[in-house]
Amino acid sequence: MTQPYAEVIGDPIGHSKSPIIHGFWLKALGHDATYRACHVLPDGLADYFATRRSDPAWRGCNITVPHKIAALDHVADPGNIRSTIGAINTVARDEQGICFGTNTDAAGFYAPIAEIDLTGAPIVVIGAGGAARAVLFALSRLGVGPVTVLNRNVLKAAALLARFGLKGAALPLESALPPAALVVNASTLGMVGQPPLVIDLDPLPEDAIIYDLVYAPLETPLLKAARARGLDSVDGLEMLISQAALAFEILFGIEPPRDEDESLRALLS
Repeated sequence: MTQPYAEVIGDPIGHSKSPIIHGFWLKALGHDATYRACHVLPDGLADYFATRRSDPAWRGCNITVPHKIAALDHVADPGNIRSTIGAINTVARDEQGICFGTNTDAAGFYAPIAEIDLTGAPIVVIGAGGAARAVLFALSRLGVGPVTVLNRNVLKAAALLARFGLKGAALPLESALPPAALVVNASTLGMVGQPPLVIDLDPLPEDAIIYDLVYAPLETPLLKAARARGLDSVDGLEMLISQAALAFEILFGIEPPRDEDESLRALLS
């Protein structure tokens, strides 16, 4: 029998650390399966799923930019993710060959800040893509205060605030930060190969938290700026590992060894 496998798809895909994470867990558990990266262009998404759907060895895939929204058109949506988060980051194949999508990003985003009381707190989210959708969905469940979304396309940002029932404002990307308890970079700015995120953190209070979803590089200019100001921060590996753990269980049917997180972070750093 062909060895079971899963993969991560995106465009670009070379930056993805998912093969390292899932490969580490598979090896630690001695599980007979592999995990790899697969470069899929936007116009090849339909063919990709058509081909994988007929492969019994394929357990599914994780999805990174820019496919998190478009992939919904090619798989079943039993959890009605389309009308809630509106983006998926994990697709699994069942024994009947049916592919279904889900999203582990929202729970992955929340895990590192679960102990922080954000009730009524003002929040800033940078970006309005698939990752931002998951962040805003999570924030909408936490009873946060006003949410300011900074994005190049202000109308898109405003639509997302309305979609998730969040009060706040949509502003151009270059706008000054309002005072906030939490600032989340949910854009690709600052990622390897992408423009830097240029933003002034001075308006933030001393107890503000900076959360950058970008993980390549691990220490982004935003996190460096946060450290220079003495602000607490959360790096992209925190969310990446948390969401990957949920996806791993969906794809392979077993829980990952989270007691090995310290070794995994060292491997990824």
